[in-house]
Amino acid sequence: MSVQPESKNKFLVVVIGPTASGKTAMAIQLAKYFDAEIVSADSRQFYKEMPIGTAAPSPLELAAAPHHFIGNLSLEDTYTVGHYEADALACIDNLFKKNSFVLLTGGSGLYIDAVLNGLDKFPPTNPEVREKLKRLLADEGIETLQKTLQNADPEYYQKVDTKNPQRMMRALEVCLSTGKPYSSFLNKTSQKRNFTPVIIGLNTDRKKLYQRINQRVDHMLDSGLEAEVKGLMHYREWNAMQTVGYREWFDYFDGKTSYESAVESIKQNTRRYAKRQLTWFRRYGAKWFDVHDEVTAVINYIEEKCR
Repeated sequence: MSVQPESKNKFLVVVIGPTASGKTAMAIQLAKYFDAEIVSADSRQFYKEMPIGTAAPSPLELAAAPHHFIGNLSLEDTYTVGHYEADALACIDNLFKKNSFVLLTGGSGLYIDAVLNGLDKFPPTNPEVREKLKRLLADEGIETLQKTLQNADPEYYQKVDTKNPQRMMRALEVCLSTGKPYSSFLNKTSQKRNFTPVIIGLNTDRKKLYQRINQRVDHMLDSGLEAEVKGLMHYREWNAMQTVGYREWFDYFDGKTSYESAVESIKQNTRRYAKRQLTWFRRYGAKWFDVHDEVTAVINYIEEKCR
């Protein structure tokens, strides 16, 4: 189904959901039906060196529907959510010249927010605060950062990846420089877009989701995840490597933990990440479907919304 675009008839179909909920498969089916292309909003699938641990679409999936922002960067590239906002909007505008429908999917809520609403504007921060936080992390470890953020901004603490020191330091930098919670600056801007978003959520009951997560991790291991991470260990301090599925291997390669413990930590941290994703995505006002629902139910909903 291909529809020629009109100025008031452009629909960005956004497929959200926790990790392992089937977003890629659903987006491909919808792209085929609407003769549309897919824009990825997964901030780790951008990096070509990390296809296994980020569950990037396979060559077969990439061939099934045109994708954008998959493996388009190197870990050595400097790329921010601000860069992505500009690039993704330019890509989407170009795709709307061919079709009234474009698919946006991924698990990185901040990147989806950037496309839908624009980035939040933060006040200037004190560089000395950043240096103090770096020393705090080096001297006392990530647990002190976690406790400090929990006290300074309990609302944001519930959403942030508490295993990611860079994210926590950025929030604390704002908190300590301004005397206000980082969360108080979030969701203050909403920039006008030239499309109508139609937001689809995928989920299932917790037991089934956790089974899917465990199966995905097992598949990653069978596909060579350990070797992929080992080949990237010289990047271990880089922000992109502070990602579930990668950072859990560091202690194993350093001889501080067992293989079994590393694998169990990946599964456990992925389950925790899925819970944080759901907390983030539930504020979108999405229409939620079970991962086992037929694609026709999703298509019918989209077509109804686009009339």
